[in-house]
Amino acid sequence: MGERFQRPDGVPAWDNPGVTIGGVLTAMVTPFDADGRVDEAGFVNLIHYLLEHGSDGVVVAATTGEGPTLSDDEKLRLWQLAVQEAGDATVIAGTGTYNTAHSIHLTEKATEIGVDAVLVVTPYYNKPNRRGLIAHFSAVAGATDLPVVVYNIPGRCVIDLPNELLRELAQTIPNVAAVKQARFEDVEPIDGMDLLAGNDDMFAPILDMGGPGGILVASHVVGPEMRRMIDEPESRREIHESLKDVFDAMFVTSSPAPAKAALNMLGIPVGAPRLPLVEVSDEEAAVVRGVLERHGLLSAV
Repeated sequence: MGERFQRPDGVPAWDNPGVTIGGVLTAMVTPFDADGRVDEAGFVNLIHYLLEHGSDGVVVAATTGEGPTLSDDEKLRLWQLAVQEAGDATVIAGTGTYNTAHSIHLTEKATEIGVDAVLVVTPYYNKPNRRGLIAHFSAVAGATDLPVVVYNIPGRCVIDLPNELLRELAQTIPNVAAVKQARFEDVEPIDGMDLLAGNDDMFAPILDMGGPGGILVASHVVGPEMRRMIDEPESRREIHESLKDVFDAMFVTSSPAPAKAALNMLGIPVGAPRLPLVEVSDEEAAVVRGVLERHGLLSAV
């Protein structure tokens, strides 16, 4: 699908030929209509909006995209639309679940559709041990020749992937290309695996460590500023400090409800979340509206 964001040294971390996964990668929300159905026109509109406002690519049907409440058919359709509409931008499919066989199935389908990479989350709820984790990632990565981004998010998955286990995955699974690191402590570069920020407020620190980018949520509303954090490293810390209130607001309650509220306020209809997630409360909406106004994105009323 053409040229993609390149790490400054131009060398991909993973062993197979390909393009490094990096830049501002927005973990897209999934737009729903008033009846809770996927809004395909809204999805296409949002892709173009994001790519015109700082994003180098999109992650589709993962956590922020409410992947757990999307059917397989809905995921496949969204991946198809993303591949059709994204042009030369990177498209990453969220194919990981807590079921290895299901993750393999989704990974195979995403590969057939033509995405650029897959995001595979640490299996949640069933809490596999170390051997199970290695076997799970090996099996899913073996179902594709695409780059695999391991998603480590202990806050949602209960278990954590320590750095030495990440190094083992990088050394033993050729197409494990990167880790979306969503823990806040003991974060460090991993030999053979690109380090991607999995939390908005870790974007600047991970760029400072040499990471090539992040999979982000606040880039829905401040994408150009987050892109500047890559392009203008001398201003990175200042930009980071100026966006802290946005990062906080995007998680004032369970994501992606705040991001959806922000987009709706900005006139980009994405609807409400699907149950068990609910829309922001009046108090939470006021927090979101306040940061949009402070950053000049929404005129104060």
